[in-house]
Amino acid sequence: MSEQVHVTKDQLTDATLQSVDDGVLAEGAARLAIESFSVTANNITYAVVGDGFGYWNFFPAPEGKGIVPMWGHARVIESNCADISVGERVYGYLPMASHLDVVPGNVSKGGFMDMAVHRQPMSPIYNQYSRLAADPEHDAAKEDERMIFGPLFKTGFLIESFMRAERWFGAGTVVMTSASSKTSMGLASVAKHRSPDVKRIGLTSSGNVEFTRKTGFYDEVFAYDEIAGIASQPSVVVDFAGNAAVLKQIHQHFGDNLKYSCLVGATHIEARGAGGLGGDAGMPGPTPTLFFAPDHAVSAIKELGPEGFGKQVAESWHAFLTDIGDTVEIERHQSLAAAKDVFVAMVQGNVDPAKGIVIES
Repeated sequence: MSEQVHVTKDQLTDATLQSVDDGVLAEGAARLAIESFSVTANNITYAVVGDGFGYWNFFPAPEGKGIVPMWGHARVIESNCADISVGERVYGYLPMASHLDVVPGNVSKGGFMDMAVHRQPMSPIYNQYSRLAADPEHDAAKEDERMIFGPLFKTGFLIESFMRAERWFGAGTVVMTSASSKTSMGLASVAKHRSPDVKRIGLTSSGNVEFTRKTGFYDEVFAYDEIAGIASQPSVVVDFAGNAAVLKQIHQHFGDNLKYSCLVGATHIEARGAGGLGGDAGMPGPTPTLFFAPDHAVSAIKELGPEGFGKQVAESWHAFLTDIGDTVEIERHQSLAAAKDVFVAMVQGNVDPAKGIVIES
């Protein structure tokens, strides 16, 4: 028997712990025991846009329910795949659960793809698993940081690469909502090092202003009720919050000076409004455009090659780790029951952004 956390899709604070019969392991498959994963705003976004982007489809659940995807580490406890050994550890996309069966394919020394039929329609980025024994990104001393920041950081890295390729749409300033979030900090760090001439402005709730300023990632930090005080210069906005009212206010404040409006996440799920992530269709300025990181990752890997892409990411990742220092305190919880409670608290906005949450089995 294994355990899974089932979330009601249209009421994310309704989460329950369920026991499930694992059944007999299929031929060619491997069974993973999930050791640890992080719970971040990224996971909230997966749940908020789950049906529209297929995030609920990776780990099937009963009708009306969903299993939220996480990033973490697991150990092979049973294998019917000749290329995968019992006892080896992997890193990748995991369910909020105790176990996962995968069907390894395209197996290399450094990793494999899960070839389970139901996962093939989704982006291949999410179906890749790293085998830690030969993973150049793996650092045993930094496993927590990788789970907490890694996927979010890569999204920030890809946004900066996209903006720089577009010459920041002629803007000299980037405005980031939910600036205390780990994805926003990732983007700010990469921009600081790779686009140093672009001014970085962070927007956050009044209670997070002090923390956000202390990170050192932003040139200026404003609370959401201070938007009118930001100098209206040619700018792009990267919206991680998904708060329709805030996005509309930004568009109205900057007007024609807003050169691009990029939608990334949805940390303020209670304030999306009738317009959804994009807000009011009648807003002035550019039409908000959704940034889907997996598509950009596939394009970047094709352009740079896996090795070139990996090298660029690694350089920026190490710079980010230096920048972040001990700004974010790692808080560990034991058991899936704790994971359920942390997820609900995060949906409700009751988790301190200065903490990185890790769940251990």
